Amino acid sequence: MEFWNHIYANFDPVAFNLFGLKVHWYGIMYVLALLFALFVAKWLVEKDNVDLGNAKLDDFFIWIEVGVILGARFGYILFYDPNVWEYLTHPWNIFNPFVNGEFVGIRGMSYHGALIGFMLGAYLYARKVGVKFWFLMDRVGIAVPIGYFFGRIGNFLNQELIGRETTLADTPWGIYVDGILRHPSQIYEAFLEGIFIFVILYLLRKKMTFTGSIALTYGAMYGLGRFTAEFWRAPDVQIGYVLGTDWLTQGQVMSLTMAIMALVWLAVLYFIKKKEETK
Repeated sequence: MEFWNHIYANFDPVAFNLFGLKVHWYGIMYVLALLFALFVAKWLVEKDNVDLGNAKLDDFFIWIEVGVILGARFGYILFYDPNVWEYLTHPWNIFNPFVNGEFVGIRGMSYHGALIGFMLGAYLYARKVGVKFWFLMDRVGIAVPIGYFFGRIGNFLNQELIGRETTLADTPWGIYVDGILRHPSQIYEAFLEGIFIFVILYLLRKKMTFTGSIALTYGAMYGLGRFTAEFWRAPDVQIGYVLGTDWLTQGQVMSLTMAIMALVWLAVLYFIKKKEETK
């Protein structure tokens, strides 16, 4: 357990150097997230014998990947970065991977921004191929948590989005970060918001019969899962707690809002379906 407690002291977040550029484990995990999510989506479409019409998952994932990258970056700048005005007046720095001449990659991504970009990319692709938006969202809704699992593991390997302070007595599996023992909150999130949600959606998928039910259930479960997980995650340094001294974070506010909106939308669709069945 001691090796685990001090794993950051014995682990290099840079996997290897390629032509002088540092390739981080986080980037590798990001690629694996996309590939595994695509694989699971294809597997489920074949397993459940789903007719996608004119849509092709390979093309669809390219559209949403562009949306995710743009949304995640812009979302971070708008929701979390204190230098938002600097980026708005110098937009070429938004995707500038160099700091003081050193390649450091793109730092700062927001899940909620990525979700907006994901939905926008999906909407545009659905219109392009003439397929219902929510139909497509349901097809990939189960696969998204798998990709999210790899993303959070990438956060852990990149030594970012660290957990709140703890003690060995309370948390024997804690990780030392700069000499302070902290919860490995990225691991908590990987399982709570990734594996757990995937299993639930996979088991219930055939009972979610109306269009949009799978995607919205994912949104509600993620929001509640993220809200819960952030009780062990340190708040963003530039924002801190938005309520009290150690309670509500910006991520919790946005996640709870997302969960409530998804649940309300889910209820509306459910009652519309029931009304149509009684006609």
